[in-house]
Amino acid sequence: MKVDLFDFHLPEDLIAQTPLENRSDSRLMVLDKETGEIRHEIFKNIKEYLREGDCLVLNDTRVLPARLYGAKKDTGAKLEILLLKQIEGDKWETLVKPAKRVKAGTEIEFGEGLLKAVCVEEADHGGRVLEFSYDGIFYEILDTLGEMPLPPYIKEQLDDKDRYQTVFAKERGSAAAPTAGLHFTEELLEEIRAMGVNTAFITLHVGLGTFRPVSVDDIHEHDMHAEFYMVSEGTARLLNETRENGGRIITVGTTSTRTLETVASANGGRFREDSGWTSIFIYPGYEFKGIDGMVTNFHLPKSTLIMLVSALAGREHVLHAYETAVREQYRFFSFGDAMLII
Repeated sequence: MKVDLFDFHLPEDLIAQTPLENRSDSRLMVLDKETGEIRHEIFKNIKEYLREGDCLVLNDTRVLPARLYGAKKDTGAKLEILLLKQIEGDKWETLVKPAKRVKAGTEIEFGEGLLKAVCVEEADHGGRVLEFSYDGIFYEILDTLGEMPLPPYIKEQLDDKDRYQTVFAKERGSAAAPTAGLHFTEELLEEIRAMGVNTAFITLHVGLGTFRPVSVDDIHEHDMHAEFYMVSEGTARLLNETRENGGRIITVGTTSTRTLETVASANGGRFREDSGWTSIFIYPGYEFKGIDGMVTNFHLPKSTLIMLVSALAGREHVLHAYETAVREQYRFFSFGDAMLII
């Protein structure tokens, strides 16, 4: 299966650079996964497509303000550091630019010494393991010094850090936001719950591999990045009860989808408390075992994310929907509009 099968023309001016003032005022395309029928809505009207007994599954990961600007202690040379993953304690896997300036033993200072680090290991492609030292609480210092690691296609500065967090963000650890969840407000979630729709939370910490382009011609040769996930006993029970009672499981985002499919695939279509690393790659031909519908944003051409969406709704239906979105001037990517596949 060739990557080019998932290509489409996207004018650059449709890539949303800033979020809307009101989260739930985004547009919503509703796509019937069986017929390909399309409806145009406003996101807050999503509740018209949900029904009592359904379960909406949300990813409660919280994005770290993981981009830091520092300087080498000995020369003052400027450096940009991106935190990727906490290894243990104060040791972090990071990306450093320019990496050639940072060898094992290099000392780095941030915020006039508020935060310090030493390089303890070098890796490929700009990767470095840094061990941090500080007085106080690391995450509080990070909130003060760090910037949100916005995707590379967003060129504008973000005035309010919270607009790149969902309103239900809780578990620190993501390098990027689960952006389908950005459209929900507390008020909309309360209205949805009042209808008898349950909400359940999983955690999947989004890695930078999300933005990594598919560099092979045949998608079967693509290696997915691994991301850490957690499903609680309460969420697993609620999902199993939803299925038993005839309700639909509707995930918010590809991250929630990949988490539920990872767990359901390992347990004969049922859910259980679980955590670990998933590198599941979902593309057309995949048989879904955990979900019935999905809320998602509009994705990059030839990305693993549009492949996942195509697996759920059919490649032809999805590409027609994307062509329609371009024609109707929908906003694309992280701060863009949304699609409900049901």
